[in-house]
Amino acid sequence: MKTEDRYRGIIGWFSENMPAAQSELQYKDPYQLLVAVILSAQCTDKRVNMTSPALFERFPTPQHMAEVEAEDIYPYIKSISYPNNKARNLAAMAKMLCSEFGGVVPSDIQQMQRLPGVGRKTANVVGSVMFDKQVMPVDTHVFRVSARIGLTRGAKTPLQTELQLTEHIPSHLLPIAHHWLILHGRYVCTARNPHCSRCGISRWCKKFETDAKQAQKSK
Repeated sequence: MKTEDRYRGIIGWFSENMPAAQSELQYKDPYQLLVAVILSAQCTDKRVNMTSPALFERFPTPQHMAEVEAEDIYPYIKSISYPNNKARNLAAMAKMLCSEFGGVVPSDIQQMQRLPGVGRKTANVVGSVMFDKQVMPVDTHVFRVSARIGLTRGAKTPLQTELQLTEHIPSHLLPIAHHWLILHGRYVCTARNPHCSRCGISRWCKKFETDAKQAQKSK
């Protein structure tokens, strides 16, 4: 199958069946989303959503968080992966956000990456969700699913995956395509034992195609 046909089929199916895909993180404003995405690194959205209400009640604004140190944040996020490191990043992020950006999350993705704990993926997520930036954030789900179903070839890094996806996916669809791939990886195309029998895009999936050919040969 040609790459263009695979992209066309997969985009078409998701457009029809998941037209309103969105983040499962709970947030009310750019500050809360930024904090939630920082916390979600190597942690489930479900766990972050269980933790963030108490955190945001105590630190409802960047100004409130900027007034404290990492040890004051830690008790609220100790159930999340790497809480010490994330507490340090949140404290430093809030301080810089207030001192250099007036307490307002910058819409510019490059500027956002100046904040402690904010890398390319985090900035792309906040940029696409809150500021309608036409970018493709690549997390573990996007990286894995894209390679498995054949949207990417030989991509060794998240950046390589991002560049290949943005080359083929129409720019106006990039923000929602990010959610398509995440949700598909989370609930259908799971890392172990993917649910191929109930996968809507299996007819365009490279792994499904390869497995079917191998099954035919073994008969």
